[in-house]
Amino acid sequence: MTKNSAASMNPFEHKSALPDIEKQILDWKRLYPKAYDKMHVDPYTKTRIILMNGIEVEAALFGHNFHRNCQDNDLRRDLALIRRVEQQQQKQINWMSPGDETQLEMTIGYEHLAVDLTAWLAAHEPDPYVKQCMDFALLEDFDHLYRYSNLLKMDLDIPAHKLVQDFVEITPGRPTIAHHRHPFDSVRKPGDFSKAHIQTKLGALILTAGEQQTMNFYMNLGNTYQEEHGRRLFQEIAMVEEQHVTHYGALLDPTCSWLENMLLREYQECYLYWSFYTSEVDSWTKKMWELHFEQEVAHLHHAAELLKKYEGKEWQEVIPDGTFPDLLHFTPMKEYIRDILKNQVTLTAEKENFTDIRDIPENYEFYTYQELVNHDLRQVASHTVIEEFQKENGEDYRSEDKPNPVRELRDRTKDNTSLGRTA
Repeated sequence: MTKNSAASMNPFEHKSALPDIEKQILDWKRLYPKAYDKMHVDPYTKTRIILMNGIEVEAALFGHNFHRNCQDNDLRRDLALIRRVEQQQQKQINWMSPGDETQLEMTIGYEHLAVDLTAWLAAHEPDPYVKQCMDFALLEDFDHLYRYSNLLKMDLDIPAHKLVQDFVEITPGRPTIAHHRHPFDSVRKPGDFSKAHIQTKLGALILTAGEQQTMNFYMNLGNTYQEEHGRRLFQEIAMVEEQHVTHYGALLDPTCSWLENMLLREYQECYLYWSFYTSEVDSWTKKMWELHFEQEVAHLHHAAELLKKYEGKEWQEVIPDGTFPDLLHFTPMKEYIRDILKNQVTLTAEKENFTDIRDIPENYEFYTYQELVNHDLRQVASHTVIEEFQKENGEDYRSEDKPNPVRELRDRTKDNTSLGRTA
């Protein structure tokens, strides 16, 4: 495949090298991938793998839900064929994780992905409200990385900064105990994709799928952790990830038809595979991204044909300009994160909007919910894991380029349970 510049790549105009979707099916030998070395893999190769696994899981779940809400069996057969190829893509990607990688080591990759992905998308987001939504959740995933890193060091004596190779700092964000809000406060303003910039559409789709995969990962594997404090930490943060799925899922446009949504998702997959093909440093993985991109271009063209056949719409009515925006390129976002942490750590959600915790009324439902779940600090795992580490080692585990930008989070001997939670 000729490597075009980002500005010139329009997947609607690209002729797939694999236009016959049935011939995209791989045999078992080609499907089974080469696993990466967990101690030497480039951290951004790993984050790309984790993200694309989540994207393909979303593709499967969306395809099955479309199937269950469709009466036309010819259309359902089209969905089944594309879904089968995308299931193979998901298996090939997910099986790149080696058998000796523990769920906690993989979790560090999940949270590293959440931090740098969200920060990059927020920095490129043209819609102020959507950007604020991204910045808000960014500080929570950033704190999750810190909590899990302390657990990793305490239980397995593995310093997380070696896994992420110092691409991201490990230091407290908005304390996890402050993330537990009333369900009403996770619902955001619905998106309007008829007016939204393509970057906004892509960002909402990508983060919804990414957070959904994290939710599913913790929901299904968190209970297999051997130590009690770790099982509790996975359970607590899994509840926050469900909030994040609601948070980002609300930014999607609920008025889009099933076929419009299908077209958007296929376009998103083309965008991500092309982005990662252009930036991948591992040769085997790069070839996989190339294969998947060519497959997805054929899926996108077929989705456009189905949209025209069943709804009489051209793809331009959903995606006016098919040329990709800036390609997603993972890179350290340390200064961006520090700036958001310094200025937004005390924000909480108030229905669809965000308000400083000091401006929330005393009788607001946030405090009611906090009292329900956090009234006994001894049962809040995100707090007790840090407290236990501090008791054993004198201070918490961090990997900072310089002191935390928030004064209240600089004390390494005491975990802060009030910031962003109490007035």
